[in-house]
Amino acid sequence: MAPLISLIIIFILSMLITRIATEALVHTGLSRQSAKFQARSAFTGVGFTTSESESIVKNPARRRIILSLMLIGNVGIISAVASLMLTFVDSKQGALDDIWRIVIIVGSLFLFWQLSKSKYLEKIIVRMVNKALEKFSEIKVTDYVELLNLTGEYEITVLKVKEGDWLENKELNDVKINKEGVNLIAVRRKDNTFIGTPQGDTKILEGDNLIMYGREKNLKNLEKRKNDPRGKAEHEKAVKDQEKELQRQETKDRKGR
Repeated sequence: MAPLISLIIIFILSMLITRIATEALVHTGLSRQSAKFQARSAFTGVGFTTSESESIVKNPARRRIILSLMLIGNVGIISAVASLMLTFVDSKQGALDDIWRIVIIVGSLFLFWQLSKSKYLEKIIVRMVNKALEKFSEIKVTDYVELLNLTGEYEITVLKVKEGDWLENKELNDVKINKEGVNLIAVRRKDNTFIGTPQGDTKILEGDNLIMYGREKNLKNLEKRKNDPRGKAEHEKAVKDQEKELQRQETKDRKGR
């Protein structure tokens, strides 16, 4: 029974360690989705080669986190395999005991998987991890989700410009997406050139990855828009809708004073 308990404890610790590493990577500037992928990749030793991996290698804080994960992951995987083998290597146990052990292991994995999807539990763990990082590490803990109101209708997304898109081969001055309530934060070119805080004369090219901030519905509308008369009409409608939204907010603010 002791090896089985050790195996379950290893499962719990593995989940917590990858969650802590994910939060640490998020606070270095990675998106939560990318941070989760990189943390699990490093912990399991998969080692996917992506442009995000290159950005991790170039960043000292991210590099330390990933190196620690690799070390802990190797120890954890070896310990898990050893505990799993010891769980079933017992001359006194019968076939029924083996079945019960398998049921417990599968049930534990399923339970941990369900708990990992719990938003309530995630908030508690994130709060605890952030406090620990702030106290015991040099990582600057900033709640970007709350700062940018990403829990509401606003979000940050990456829009890839494809051939025939409304934005293709146009300068920011021409498209005026800010009037739609959408802000372009940065541009990453196909050659991996990064343009932070692009200006009005920045030209948007096919293959560009646009990092954008705005309301979810506005971003989705922009992503689907094509370079044709209908696309122009959709832009004009989006501008009018944004003007109405601003007027609504101003009226709401005046009533609240």
